[in-house]
Amino acid sequence: MAVIAYDLGASSGRALVGRLSGSRIEVSEVHRFSNDPVQVGNRLHWDILRLFHEMKQGLLKAKQQGIQPESIGIDSWAVDFGLIGKNGELLGNPYHYRDSHTDGVMEKLLEEIPSADIYSRTGIQFLPFNTIYQLLAMKAADSPLLRDAKRFLMIPDLLRYFLTGDMHNEFTNATTTQLYNPIKGEWDAALLRRLDLPAAWFGPVLQPGTPAGQLRSSLAAELGTGSVPVIAVAEHDTGSAVVAVPATERSFAYLCCGTWSLMGTEVDQPILSPLALDLNFTNEGGAAGKYRLLKNIMGLWILQECQREWASSGKVYTFPELVAMAEQAAPFTAWINPDDTRFLRPGGMQDRIRGYCEETRQPVPSEPGAFVRCILESLALKYRYVLRQTERLTGSRFSGLHIVGGGIHNTLLCRWSANAVGKPVWAGPAESSAIGNLAMQWIAQGQFKDVGEARAAIRDSFSLTVYEPEQTDVWQNAYGQFLTITGLAE
Repeated sequence: MAVIAYDLGASSGRALVGRLSGSRIEVSEVHRFSNDPVQVGNRLHWDILRLFHEMKQGLLKAKQQGIQPESIGIDSWAVDFGLIGKNGELLGNPYHYRDSHTDGVMEKLLEEIPSADIYSRTGIQFLPFNTIYQLLAMKAADSPLLRDAKRFLMIPDLLRYFLTGDMHNEFTNATTTQLYNPIKGEWDAALLRRLDLPAAWFGPVLQPGTPAGQLRSSLAAELGTGSVPVIAVAEHDTGSAVVAVPATERSFAYLCCGTWSLMGTEVDQPILSPLALDLNFTNEGGAAGKYRLLKNIMGLWILQECQREWASSGKVYTFPELVAMAEQAAPFTAWINPDDTRFLRPGGMQDRIRGYCEETRQPVPSEPGAFVRCILESLALKYRYVLRQTERLTGSRFSGLHIVGGGIHNTLLCRWSANAVGKPVWAGPAESSAIGNLAMQWIAQGQFKDVGEARAAIRDSFSLTVYEPEQTDVWQNAYGQFLTITGLAE
């Protein structure tokens, strides 16, 4: 039984075909495409129509291979959205979460509404690009899009609407807006009123694994595919990735590693305690009624930006070359706090790292290998910091750390992460978001009875690489220095 998962990341997207053979999962890629943000004047946008075009190309390529999918699912990044007008058309290209129009908006709102009030209603980590601040930035700019808007759709919701003509909001992505109340299980009407955001924009919320329409007849005719059901999967890509964590324990820690690093655990109910607010953890919706208690960490974005800068100056390095240079660079020389806000925006990343090191009176990296080592060591040590916070919040002691996502190909980071956390790291699968997307479609079709059965099939279908901790005393000492330099307190 073949199903298609569209897995859209911040820099690329792909269409993958999944097949079940007994309890084993087989995955093949039929189409891959770039996802290039577009700067227009002072604004940074997603090229949403290009993404939809590429999704259609994925269906065409599947058809050319003789594949008639039983269903389709979409997952993507969170927080960004499109607005639909009264005629059912998209109003403008969605803004990119790294656009600067949200600068200062979060701080201004928190002067008017206490953070504890917002957190008790939403349970979401305070990040300057959250949907709530994007909408308030548009209000402050008197955006005509808001005046004409009739419906609000997150990126997967929007692309699903393009496919089906049906408008639905999906749970895992809805929770990331900082406008959804996890205790009431609905959009927070009181918060929307206080912010003067029309409740009518926000539709009923579908749980992952829910049928959400059929391919439009006009689109089916255009592509020659026939009618295909579309499933609302766990549409936040991290939500899908967590479905694919091949854990055997009920309580486990995960790290979804890619452009962003998202570390946390699954919980039955959101944790909205003063400590969770103080640690700025987020409670995002998950599959099967679970919540993802996690922390967003800046991730490999910092390295990707440096790599882009080197390439633009004519120094093109492959990732294995960068890793080799990092291994040859002097260890434990300089660190950054990856979540310092200076590292959020694109451009000038090496200068920002230099500036951070100068301000903290550390040696300043000068060669690519030193930059890479600084970034990867800092990420590994930040993972230890967040893992300890997660254990403190939940009262759990995790036996190791599951790492999923494309970041597992960075074997040096996996190895150093095991050293830093002092526990085994189990790396895999790499295509976790797409695999979780496929799994939720099969659950919707009754092929798996639940997420637990899907995870068992994932364990049987994909190999893991185990990294045992080494040099733990050396990394323990480095961790203490890292905390001092970054000003982080346990």
